[in-house]
Amino acid sequence: MSATGQIVPRKAVPRARGGVTQSVHDSLVVAQRNLIRMARIPEVVVFGLVQPIMFVVLFSYVFGGSIAVGGSTDPATYRQFLMAGIFAQTVTFATAGAGAGIADDMHKGLIDRFRSLPMARGAVLTGRTLADLVQTALTLVVLAIVAVIVGWRIHHGVPEALGGFALLLLLGYAFSWIGALIGLSVRTPEAATSGGLIWLFPLTFISNAFVPSDNMPVVLRTIAEWNPFSATVQAARELFGNLPAGYPVPGAWPMQHPAWASLIWSVLIIAVFRTLSVRKYRSATA
Repeated sequence: MSATGQIVPRKAVPRARGGVTQSVHDSLVVAQRNLIRMARIPEVVVFGLVQPIMFVVLFSYVFGGSIAVGGSTDPATYRQFLMAGIFAQTVTFATAGAGAGIADDMHKGLIDRFRSLPMARGAVLTGRTLADLVQTALTLVVLAIVAVIVGWRIHHGVPEALGGFALLLLLGYAFSWIGALIGLSVRTPEAATSGGLIWLFPLTFISNAFVPSDNMPVVLRTIAEWNPFSATVQAARELFGNLPAGYPVPGAWPMQHPAWASLIWSVLIIAVFRTLSVRKYRSATA
């Protein structure tokens, strides 16, 4: 009540939320914003599907009869071997899009607008990476349908197959944090796209994704066998049942225990690069 006797309505005071609760809520809000933005620009999703579909068709029918897998050059055998590598390449190449999106938000000043809101600092990056994870999952579904059309099959049960796809998406989510750090470290979206791809090509090709690693030179074979990308590909192949009979499994620990190696690598990458990305975000927007 005021001094004149009039009743003054009390302004609603927002409830205080805990740090974790606020961070989760704000991250989901930012993720929703990015998903709505993606839905309004469908050509981004469509163009993102073109490259992996081209890789499936080209590798299946151009190289299918030329690469020996498990002592066989049968194109059908190679298609079974290939698909886990294409899936892994697809989820990791989304890193460039994540970095470019964050760089674009920085360039347009959108990040400065987020700073003026009472929200968790890390929510902007977490929301972006979660939205990219949803888009990657949808891309993976479409790619799996295309793979089935060209002859790829899952030979183990549904739980094992879901576990394989889960490891693939976890690796993609981990790599999206590398893309976030790159996006925060450059000045333009074009630079973020280039910086997000330049290191992915050697990472994906010096691996067991497209050819068996046992025919590589010793140095490259060692790199391939301890590559987190290779561990996820090998784990997916085992869970899908796509390893041909007689395929020699390398003696390196990640190849002997690929599911555990993939999980450990992905969690480690998330822990390291999320910390670095949030720290970079705070310094870049300070």
